[in-house]
Amino acid sequence: MSAARGAGEVSPQLELARKLNLLLDVVVAEGNTPYTYRQIEAGLNERGLTLSRARWAYMITGEGPLVTDQALLTGIAEFFRIPPEYMLGDGDLPERVDAQLEFVKSLRVQRVVSFAARMLGDVSPETLRSITELLETETMEPADGSTSGPPA
Repeated sequence: MSAARGAGEVSPQLELARKLNLLLDVVVAEGNTPYTYRQIEAGLNERGLTLSRARWAYMITGEGPLVTDQALLTGIAEFFRIPPEYMLGDGDLPERVDAQLEFVKSLRVQRVVSFAARMLGDVSPETLRSITELLETETMEPADGSTSGPPA
């Protein structure tokens, strides 16, 4: 059941998916290997919480019912070592955390571009610009392939 939304509006399910995918991306951006569902499930189990593979799948794709279970969302925040308010949407903290996470992710893109420029020394500036645009575009698209556009 999906309601029609105006241009630029994002459903609560897609907003939750965006946050989760950003958290997953930041883990990689910080030089770590991506978390698997099993690692996240185990981390939640340690906190006395359960998360089915199906529920995780619809949480990270933004499809299906909106997850509002505060204990689960808090457990996910604790697993990623961020304030629970980020997942719960309380106050101005989510916006600040979101901006910090986006910044870390953009630093990763810049490191990749810098590395590519060094490794591809004889490549034309146009080619480097194309590579940069591709990398920046890739970081703006959620895992489900839909375009979220630039952060507000």
